[in-house]
Amino acid sequence: MSATETGTPTATRADYCVVACAEAWRNAGEVLASPMGTVPTIGARLAKLTFSPDLLLTDGEAMLMGEVPAVGVKPGIVEGWLPFRQHLSLTATGRRHVMMGASQIDRHGNQNISCIGDWARPARQLLGVRGAPVNTLNNPTSYWVPKHSSRVFVEHVDMVSGVGYDRAAAAGPSATRYHRIPEVITNLGVFDFETPDRSMRLRSLHPGVTVEQVVEATGFALTVPDEVPFTREPSEAELRLIREVIDPKGLREREVPA
Repeated sequence: MSATETGTPTATRADYCVVACAEAWRNAGEVLASPMGTVPTIGARLAKLTFSPDLLLTDGEAMLMGEVPAVGVKPGIVEGWLPFRQHLSLTATGRRHVMMGASQIDRHGNQNISCIGDWARPARQLLGVRGAPVNTLNNPTSYWVPKHSSRVFVEHVDMVSGVGYDRAAAAGPSATRYHRIPEVITNLGVFDFETPDRSMRLRSLHPGVTVEQVVEATGFALTVPDEVPFTREPSEAELRLIREVIDPKGLREREVPA
């Protein structure tokens, strides 16, 4: 681990990604955080330990955790049971913020985790739509992409799994009532849809990344403000929690190599 001249540990790209993911749950209140992926899992646990103490976290199966253990370690305290039917109830009533992955995502936030190529004869079969349609129409759904590229950020997804802003609007009020995609976080930066036409906008760059790199790695016209800030730096206390409490094995560095 390198350090600055003041002795403060230097944050890696993976650390910035963890903090960016944690920020998605800032001030979320008492909702279920459902992170999918190593970095989002660390981020949700960091949020719970710092600025969002009311977050509900599970062990990845059916137990609500009463503490925040290291990734891969079973909780010593279980405060509740969350069977699948109860999980679905939270999803259907908006009391959940999920952070999913995306094999493809377009400029309006339509996400694909089902197949690559024509649906009738795909070149690659993926997970299937799973719970993506229900997630996107009923509770906040953010996305985590560990490797930002034009193969993921495409003009049109091959199949819509998670519903984007344009398709939700076309479906009418029943689809838009609870539809919200707060953030897309990648190894390059943070993105949102705070534009007049609800198309994707570059919100912040991780330190060391340029606007040109992001534009080159994106397969559609991205809204880029005149001034793009850097993703906020993790505090010394947050770095200690990430490295000593939540992820002492450094699993985040495997998902986002330095």
